[in-house]
Amino acid sequence: MPRLSDTMEEGTILRWIKNDGDDVRRGDELVEIETDKAAMTYEADADGILQTLAAEGDTLPIGQVIARLQPAGVASENAPRAPAVPGPAPAADGSGEEDVVGVSETADTRARAREPDSRRSSGPSEEERVRASPLARRIARERGLDLHSLTGTGPGGRIVRADVQDSAPGDGAGDGAAVGQDAAPAEDGPPRAKPADVSTAKGTTTVVELTRTQQTIARRMAESKATIPDFSIRTDVDMEKCVKLRSALKRLTHSEDPAGGRATGPAGVPTFNDMVVKASAIALREHPNANGGYRDGRLLLNSRINVGVAVAAEGALVVPTVFDAEEKSLGEIARETRALAQRVRAGTITPPELGGGTFTVSNLGMFGVTSFTAIINPPQAAILSVGALEPRAVVRDGEIVSRHTMTLTLVCDHRILYGADAARFLARIRELLETPSALTL
Repeated sequence: MPRLSDTMEEGTILRWIKNDGDDVRRGDELVEIETDKAAMTYEADADGILQTLAAEGDTLPIGQVIARLQPAGVASENAPRAPAVPGPAPAADGSGEEDVVGVSETADTRARAREPDSRRSSGPSEEERVRASPLARRIARERGLDLHSLTGTGPGGRIVRADVQDSAPGDGAGDGAAVGQDAAPAEDGPPRAKPADVSTAKGTTTVVELTRTQQTIARRMAESKATIPDFSIRTDVDMEKCVKLRSALKRLTHSEDPAGGRATGPAGVPTFNDMVVKASAIALREHPNANGGYRDGRLLLNSRINVGVAVAAEGALVVPTVFDAEEKSLGEIARETRALAQRVRAGTITPPELGGGTFTVSNLGMFGVTSFTAIINPPQAAILSVGALEPRAVVRDGEIVSRHTMTLTLVCDHRILYGADAARFLARIRELLETPSALTL
């Protein structure tokens, strides 16, 4: 299992692009793996005949052998087997994570299952074999259920605990209780709900297994809220000059040529979020603590200013990075963020593009959200939440006027930034956005 991101600890095999026994050349796409950040494709680093040792849907730790590339002419049955991978131990109450992490079957077992029937003296065929977690098998044995009659909802169609519990027949206690209640004399007042009514009050419950990316997001966000003493500050920004700047840039991009036709200017008109990224990068250079992090009682101050831009992908939140953002022009940032967002949604984003962030900008303004409080992406010092840009009634020179306004919320790690430090940092971002000519220098 290759390491495809700096925070990856294990990966899930989504799909083998090459099949067992295929002739593989260096650079060929071998397998699609889901990491803690995104689904990525791994390419062969040598030539050979592919011998897969892990199945689709398996979740394995970094470094565990998932396949071998045998030299041409070497029989795959003579290849050494991968070591057994023990499954996670169940919790004392039997509610362990065996259903989620599918590493209970050894690579040796999987390899034998794929050998031709003529080479196996006994054992079930691939069609007879049922993919199920150990916990699901144990519950099925205890309740006398046939696993062949169940449909798995886990990775790769694997039968998990919830599948067995949802299909387990009752022990009759519920029916007996219902009969007894029906026979009891009626009481004054409204009828009481029966146990059976309460158990089905929510309707049918569907258990949805989280992807590796969703599991990692859940774990890291829970760790962030549990371990970071955060606080938030908020400010309204007068974006009137930014609106005029963007209109001028759009006119320059699609200006009229002397012959009367339309001349196409440089691609990538900056969005208001691009302006926020640029303003944040300049302010980070002037406030280095905001570009740092906290670890083991020490501050980590980063020399490079790399701004992560949160992008909503299908079923996940991915944060690609604009590296050295303070050194790039507004147009360069616009083109880069647009390309990164496209690669995220197309599933072609690469591991280096997802790492190395020192500060994060998250924008929900396009959904009409005026303000919100985001969760810090550890070990970063802060995250900036961007709300909707909208006309608001404000007071200028004693009169009520309409101005394009946007709310920014800065969420900070109090171990790194104190209130006054954070206020000065956010005020600098506001100042740059209210005088956006500085963003074009």
